[in-house]
Amino acid sequence: MSLTIPVIDGLLDIGGKLIDRVFPDPEQAAKAKAELVTLQQRGELKELETRMSAILAEANSSDPWTSRARPSFMYVIYLMILASIPMGILHAVNPEAAVSIAEGMKAWLAAIPDSLWTLFGVGYVGYATARSVDKRSILKGKG
Repeated sequence: MSLTIPVIDGLLDIGGKLIDRVFPDPEQAAKAKAELVTLQQRGELKELETRMSAILAEANSSDPWTSRARPSFMYVIYLMILASIPMGILHAVNPEAAVSIAEGMKAWLAAIPDSLWTLFGVGYVGYATARSVDKRSILKGKG
């Protein structure tokens, strides 16, 4: 119960701040804040609270696969981009070695079956899309 009240209070605080930005008219903002409190009193924020708790639990998880899956993927991409710098220098010094390394990487990546690339792409895009839609629905109050 101690987690529930701070989460709801935090949501009401965030909601109030968003309302202040969206509604410049103080009268409209007051009506929107009253509606937010009414929703909270009717218990309609319970589902939103549950979703927020799940997102926070995932982010704070001690399991590295859960808490670092997306950042780890981005780090791999960053590493690939940053690797182009020494490869460019190597190409200036020894073009044959740079070409050989690039061909080796190309052959290694080509050895991964197309179905595995498709599975990864669909899974990653689907996950990212589902999270975006979920976050948008939370922000719009469709809970």
